[in-house]
Amino acid sequence: MKTYSVKKADITRSWFLVDAEGLVLGRLAAELAKILRGKNKPIFTTHMDVGDHVVVVNADKVVLTGNKLRDKVHYRHSGYPGGLKETPYEVLLKDKPELVVEKAVRGMLPKNRLGRSMLKKLHVYAGPDHPHQAQRPERIELAVKGR
Repeated sequence: MKTYSVKKADITRSWFLVDAEGLVLGRLAAELAKILRGKNKPIFTTHMDVGDHVVVVNADKVVLTGNKLRDKVHYRHSGYPGGLKETPYEVLLKDKPELVVEKAVRGMLPKNRLGRSMLKKLHVYAGPDHPHQAQRPERIELAVKGR
């Protein structure tokens, strides 16, 4: 029996809508990464992007457990000596909640051009509105345990 190999013509991309209100950030990110990679499909192949598009709404209502809201810090560097900037997640969640979710999902995807192409299929919005109504995303409830 020959090994099945996925062709580009075999890949169909669906659109899913996830409401992040009250969900724990890490558990949400793990489920989103699984959908973006295509691990929930029977045709999953490690070397191809077979995943689906995911629209995340209410990113500003995501939950961090424990003291992570105070203790976890987002770092960025300007490239100049002494140019390291620190932003606590408490401030980041108020100012840029989309970045919090994107950063968590990015960490769970492959660190190469394949992972970057998968990340382009993630669409995160702070509020309940999104501009992807024309794609008719299917609303899914993630089996994320937590608070």
